[in-house]
This record gives sequence, C-alpha cells and structure tokens, in this order.
Amino acid sequence: MKHTRRRVRRGVRFAAVGALVAGGLMVSQSVSNGSVQGAVGGDAPRVLGDRDAGLGGRLETTLGASRTAGSWVGPDGRMVVAVTDEEAAAEVTRAGARPKQVRYSMKELDSAARTLRAAPRVAGTAWMVDPTSNKVVVLGDSTVSADRWSRMKGVASEVGGEVRMERTTGAFTTRTTGAAPIFASGSRCSAGFNVTDGQNGYILTAGHCGPNGTSWFTDTSGKTGIGTTVQSSFPGNDFSLIRYDNRALDQSGVVDVGGGRTVRITGVADPVVGQEVFRSGSTTGLRSGKVTGLNATVNYPEGTVSGLIRTTVCAEPGDSGGPLLAQGVALGVTSGGSGDCDKGGVTFFQPVTKALTALGVTIPGTKTGGAKAGGAPVGPAAGSAAAPGGTGAEDRSLSVDGVVNRLRDLGPGALIIGAGLLGLLSTLTIPGRRRRYRDHYSTGWG
Repeated sequence: MKHTRRRVRRGVRFAAVGALVAGGLMVSQSVSNGSVQGAVGGDAPRVLGDRDAGLGGRLETTLGASRTAGSWVGPDGRMVVAVTDEEAAAEVTRAGARPKQVRYSMKELDSAARTLRAAPRVAGTAWMVDPTSNKVVVLGDSTVSADRWSRMKGVASEVGGEVRMERTTGAFTTRTTGAAPIFASGSRCSAGFNVTDGQNGYILTAGHCGPNGTSWFTDTSGKTGIGTTVQSSFPGNDFSLIRYDNRALDQSGVVDVGGGRTVRITGVADPVVGQEVFRSGSTTGLRSGKVTGLNATVNYPEGTVSGLIRTTVCAEPGDSGGPLLAQGVALGVTSGGSGDCDKGGVTFFQPVTKALTALGVTIPGTKTGGAKAGGAPVGPAAGSAAAPGGTGAEDRSLSVDGVVNRLRDLGPGALIIGAGLLGLLSTLTIPGRRRRYRDHYSTGWG
C-alpha cells in the first residue's frame, strides 16, 4: 500500500466532500488562507434523464443474460444495447434504444470472467467486461513479469475468443496518502460521503485506508480528531465507515462549495458505461473522465477487489476514498489504479450502492433504496431544497436555479463556469463543441 506524507496548511475547515456537482459541473471549496488552482475538466457531458439511464438496464433484465451483453451510452448520447439475435434487436429498437448485434452473450462473458478468477492470482492484473468490444479485457501492469503474463495468456486461450489481453503502463496501486484530507498515523486519504444509520453520522471512504480502530484527524499534527474506523472491508471490497466522534463537524448530506455554501447530493446510482463522471481528491483536485467498464476485478499487491467501476479519470496517492459523482448523484469512492494526472491512467472505484447496502447506511437527504438498474438516480427526498448544516453555520444549500447567483461571490472565473452550467442545463447535448471548465480547488488540500 502506497503511503505519502504531505504538508497541509493549518486552518483548513473540515468538510466531508469539497465539491459542487450540478448538471455535470463541479466547483470545489475554497479553503481559508489557501490559494486556488484549476482542475481538469472535459467534454460537456450529455445529461442523462431517468428514462435514458435506466433503459439499458431494463432491456438487459427483460431480454436476459443469454440474449444481451451489456449496454452503454453512445457518442451521440443514445443508449446502445448489445444483443445476440435479431428478435432481441427488434425489441431494443421498439423500446427506443439502438441495438448492436454481437457474438458473445453476457452469460458467456461472465463465465469467462469466472474462469479468470479461479486461476492463480497474479498481482498487477485486472479484468472487466467491455460491452463495447464484446470482450473480457485483461490488463497487465508494468510489474507483471513476462513469465506470469505468458501464464495469464495461457488461461485466456483456454477460455476462447471472449478474452482480449492488454498491457498497460504504471502499476495498479491503492491511492492512499484524498475531497477533504483525513489523516491517520503514516497515511492520508480522502473523505467520500457523509452517511448515517439513522442514529449516528459516519464518513464513507475506501476500505484500504485503514482497518477497524484507525483514528482519523483533520490535520497532520493530530490536534483535531474526526473519528474512528468502525467497519472496514478490504480486500474483496474497498469501503469503510469512519464514525464521527467530533460532533462539531458537518455531518449533513451536502457537498461544500466554499464560503459556507453547499449543494445537496440528490441521489445514489450505479453508473452507465460511456457516462461522463467527476472525481474529487485532495492530491489532484477535480478531474473528469468516462466510465469504461463495470464489475471490474483488480489484483492489488494487498489483495483482490471485485465489482469495481473502471474509468479514464486520473488519480494519485492521497485521492483514495474521494467521491465519484455525476449530475449531483453519488456513484463511487476512489479505490486505486495506474498512471497519474500528468500522463493519464486508469482508476477504479468502489460502487456506492453496494457499500451503502452492505453497511446499512444512507446519504442524508436522499431516498432509501439504492439505485435503479442502469444508473437512474434515486431522487432527493421531498422538501430537500435545503439541508441542515452540521456546523451550526447558516444553511445555504443551493438549488440548481440559484447556482450562478451564488457563484458571483467567488469571482469572475466562477461566473464563467455558471454561464456554462446554464448552457448545459438548457440542452441535453452540445454536439461538436468542447468545453474546458477551470474549477476552483485549493492547493492547501494536498
């Protein structure tokens, strides 16, 4: 496990997540006495409606794993469903999605993945079903020797044409060293989402950040305590709960955008392949990318984790546990990956839906019941336009309609971002145009 110590400026006010996500746009918290820097943006995302996001999953369920092989968002924003026969293709077309006829069914691809899991474990490898290519893609990082890679190829050849082998640069590592930084002895991680079991408040973060009993602080000196890890699952999964022992810290289900302003997390969902997503972390700030695979298995040096989300978002040590979001909906927490934010890389995320269900907690202000199939979010609870703050400060939760007005205080750059947000909300897709959003994020966080 990779540990890195970094000096963080004192005077940082702790917040579970330091980013605004609304309509695909995120603006991070400005920390007291901290300068700000830009974060990498990306293409303007198509905002998926409930019908679009859930359509692929519903069709897969209806037609079955023997007749379908996954679904994804196409370049034009339309849902694509892989099918194995012409009758299934006709049903997909009638439902309003675009069919793509493929050779292997999801049942066959899942069987290939099970064969790989049953083989001797090789650290530095990962695999996941790629519905766009109708293959199980096996990745081997730079630490995998030629001999071990050859043995993996032998397993793949026994499976058949369903498997494609690829080498990748860098090494698959957990990203321990985070949105807001949280510190334990010898390491730093990121807080993910505030959650509750109905009685107590917790932080949801990565499981590899620390075992049960780990004490967490807001600073490197250990003067201000946060709480203690009370449930942790790693390897196998990668999630944990930190119980708030410090009642003065914000435990509400909102994200902090600086200046005492917050935006509510509106729901929880599973992502869709091809979906534009955003990740926040204290080492590298705000980054964007796309979902490229689901139900991925990664063989870290510390152990194997399955059921992960694969993305093109970059991450570095210290980003572990940070939130993955889209359109204000919680999707995952950062697990690990390869590469960095200079050259790019692959990053894997623990799905939030699975973690919340396993731990028996919810994000305050969102409806219970997890997510609909295919990534359609569960909406906010009635009357959720405002959320109570846990710090005793004035509650200033923002509705989307008021985002731009509230950003005026943050300066000209924020107003430009606000104008871009209005453009995003006024149309489902902006073809042929690339937009780079330069978002505020404090260097004092990492």
